[in-house]
Amino acid sequence: MEMECRIRRFHRTMFILFAVLIEVVNSQESSVIALLKESESIMVGPGGTIMVEENGDSTVRLTGINLEEGQGVLFTRLQQDRGQPCGDSDKTEVFRVRLETESANGSSGSSGGGVNLGLFDMNLGPQWTGGDLYMCLEVGDGEWIHQGTDPWLALTNVPPLLPLWLQVMLIILLLVLSGLFSGLNLGLMALDPTELKILSNCGSAKERRYAKQISPIRKTGNYLLCTLLLGNVLVNTTLTVLLDDLSSGLFAVLGATAGIVVFGEIVPQSICSRHGLAIGARTLLVTKFFMLVTFPLSWPISKILDWILGQEIGQVYNRERLLELLKVTDEFNDLQKEEVDMISGALELKRKTVKDVMTPLPDCFMLDEDAILDFKTVTEIMHKGFTRIPVYSKTPENITALLFVKDLAFVDPDDCTPLKTVVKFYKHPINFVFDDTTLDIMLTEFKRGESHLAIVNCVNNEGEGDPFYEVLGLVTLEDIIEELIKAEIIDETDQYADRRTKQSRQGKNYRRDYSVFAEQDTVIRPKITPQLALATFQFLSTEVTPFQKDHISETILHRLLAQDIICNDTMSEEEDIFLFSNDDPVDYFIMILQGRVEVTIGKESLVFEQGPFAYFGHQALPLPTGETPMTSTPSTPCTPGPIHAPLFKPDFTVRLLSDVQYIKVTSSQYHAATMATRMEREMKSTESSSEMFNKQWKKMQKKSAVLDPPEDTAPNSLPDATSKPQPDAASQSLPSSNNQPSSTSNPGERNGRDDEDSLRVQLLQNEGGEKDSQV
Repeated sequence: MEMECRIRRFHRTMFILFAVLIEVVNSQESSVIALLKESESIMVGPGGTIMVEENGDSTVRLTGINLEEGQGVLFTRLQQDRGQPCGDSDKTEVFRVRLETESANGSSGSSGGGVNLGLFDMNLGPQWTGGDLYMCLEVGDGEWIHQGTDPWLALTNVPPLLPLWLQVMLIILLLVLSGLFSGLNLGLMALDPTELKILSNCGSAKERRYAKQISPIRKTGNYLLCTLLLGNVLVNTTLTVLLDDLSSGLFAVLGATAGIVVFGEIVPQSICSRHGLAIGARTLLVTKFFMLVTFPLSWPISKILDWILGQEIGQVYNRERLLELLKVTDEFNDLQKEEVDMISGALELKRKTVKDVMTPLPDCFMLDEDAILDFKTVTEIMHKGFTRIPVYSKTPENITALLFVKDLAFVDPDDCTPLKTVVKFYKHPINFVFDDTTLDIMLTEFKRGESHLAIVNCVNNEGEGDPFYEVLGLVTLEDIIEELIKAEIIDETDQYADRRTKQSRQGKNYRRDYSVFAEQDTVIRPKITPQLALATFQFLSTEVTPFQKDHISETILHRLLAQDIICNDTMSEEEDIFLFSNDDPVDYFIMILQGRVEVTIGKESLVFEQGPFAYFGHQALPLPTGETPMTSTPSTPCTPGPIHAPLFKPDFTVRLLSDVQYIKVTSSQYHAATMATRMEREMKSTESSSEMFNKQWKKMQKKSAVLDPPEDTAPNSLPDATSKPQPDAASQSLPSSNNQPSSTSNPGERNGRDDEDSLRVQLLQNEGGEKDSQV
C-alpha cells in the first residue's frame, strides 16, 4: 500500500511538471492532462489506463489546464487526435467536474487559470463494457473536444470476476451436469409409457427391473421433461457466463460451443441413446433431487402443459409414419399397388394444397363475356369437352361468371346470342379459394354441391401499391379425385395423358367434326344480335319509306334482313374509306347499325357526324309505285316491275370515322323483295311467303351472276356514267298499269315470265349495259 502511494505521488508530480510545460506553450485552452485513481474500486491498467467496475459508483481524479467548475466531461469509443471534435458517435452521459480548493500553480481552483486538479463521479452500464473509452471535454456552448488516445487519458469498464480456481471447478461441474441432463432427456423421454409397459411384461430381467424403477417418474411426463430442460438450460447458461469470464471475444464463443456440444450434447446423447434405460435407472436419485429443486417452477409449467396437451398416450402413427410404414412394408404385405396408392393419396390429401393440383391460368380454356354464341363458338366449346367454362371480362384474370354446357340447350347458334346474356340469366355461383387451401377442405366444399369448379387466387404483395388478389388457375373435383387415386382420369376429349408433363395422348383421336350440323350452303358472314335485328326491323318498317308496309310486307322484310346484307368495315389509318362519294353513281341503300360516319353535303361542304340508324341512298331503291324513276325498258304483264333502276348520284360524301357495321341493300335485292311482296298480296298461290321470297331471291342471284363482270374486273368499280345515256325522269317513269302484275298464277305464265326475264337480260347485254356495282 505504501509503495502504491509513492507511485501515485510520483505520477502526480510528473503530470504536474508536464502540465506546466504545456501551459507555457498554450495557457489559454482548456484540456485534460491525465486521469488518476481516486476510489478504491478503481484499478490502474497497463500504461496508466483507469479501470472501473461495471455499474459501480466510482470517483475519478483528473489533472488539466484552465479547467472550470462544473465543466462537463464524457467518454466515447471514437479514436481521435487531441483537439479534434468528438463528432456524433455514441457517447456516455455527461459528468461534471468539481475543482479542488487550490490548483497546482498556487492559484485558486475555481478561477479556471493554470493547472487544475478536479474530481468527477461516474457510473457506466454494461453497454460500455469491453474496449477503451476516450475522454471528450466541453470547451464551449455544446462543443466537445477529444483529448486524444493516450493510455493515461483512457478508461475501461470491466465486470466483476470470480476467482480463477472457483471458475474452473464450476465449469467442470457444469459440464458434467449438462451432459447428464442432455443424456437423461434423450434416454428417459424416449421411453414412452407404452414401451415401458411392454418392457415390464416381456423384457429381460434387467429390463423389467429398470422399467419398473423408471415407470413412476416417467408417468409424470411433462414434470420430468420440465425438470431436465430447465436444469440443462440453467447449466448451459451459467457455463457460458463463466467461460466468458476467463476469456473474451472469439475464444469465449469457441470454448463455450466446444464444451457444451462435445461434453454436454454429443457424448452423453450417443451413450444414452443405446443405454438410456440402464443410465436412467442408475441416476434415478439425481433426477429426483433436481425434480425437488426445480419443483417451484417445473411443477406449475407441467400442470399447464398437462391441461393443454392432455394425457400422454405413447407411441402413435401419424399420417407421415403410417404412409412410410406402408411404403416400407409394401413388399411384405398383401396389398396391391392400386390399393397402396389410394391409401397414400387419402393420407396426403390434407398435406397438399390446391396450388399443387390446379390447372394454371394460361392452360385454361375460357371465354370472353363479349363473345357471340354462334356455330363457330359452340363448336369450339364442344371440341374442348369441358362442362364448366369460366367467363372473363376484358382480361383472363378478371373472371366474372361460369358457363355450363347444359346452359346451351336452348341456345340456337343461328341466333348469335351474346354470351353475356346467357351467363346473366343463369348466374352460376363462383367459388374463389386461396392457393394454400388444403385438398381435404376443397373436397368438402365440392361435396356441398354448389359448384365443382373453383378459382384459385392469392394475395400479391410484390411491388409498390396496395396488395391485390391475383388469379393463379382453376381447380376442379376431377383434379382432387385424380390426386386421391394417384392416377389420371382420361375422357374422350382429353388431349394429354398427363396435363402436368404435357404428354400427348396415344391412340385414337376423339376430336369430332360438328360441321354436319351446319347447313351446306352456310357462308360465314357478319351477324347481328336478335335485339338489334328487331330494332332494325322496327325502324325500317316505320321510318324508311321504301321498307314500309305499303311497299314490302313484314314477312318479306324479315326474310330480307335474314339475308347476307350485313357488312362490316374496319377503319384504316392509311387511307379513308367512303361509303358514298359525291357524284359517284351507286345503286344501293345503306343504314348504319354500329359506329360513326362523317357526312359532307352540298356545295358548302357542310360536315356533320352520324351514328346508328342513320341511312343513306334510299333514292337508289326502285319503288314499285313509281316514286323512283325506272329504266326505259317498259314493263309487260310477264315482267312486272323493272330489273334495273338508274344509278343514283349522291350529292354528299359518307366517310368512316370508326369501325362500322351497316345494312347494304342493292336495287336488285330490293326489287326481288318487292316482287315477292306483290306475289304474296296479289297472286293466288299455294306457296308460302318464304317460298316466294326464296324464289325471287334466287332469280335475282341468277341474273346478277349473268351480269357479273369478269374476274379481273375490280368488284367495287362503278359503271361508267357515259357508257349509256341516262334517260330523263319522264322517259324512266312507268305507266301505273305496267306496275301491276298479272292476276294469272298458272305455271305456264310463270315460266313465260322467266323466259322473258332471260331475254331481257340478253338485251341489256347487247346494249352494252353494265351490272350495278356495289361500293
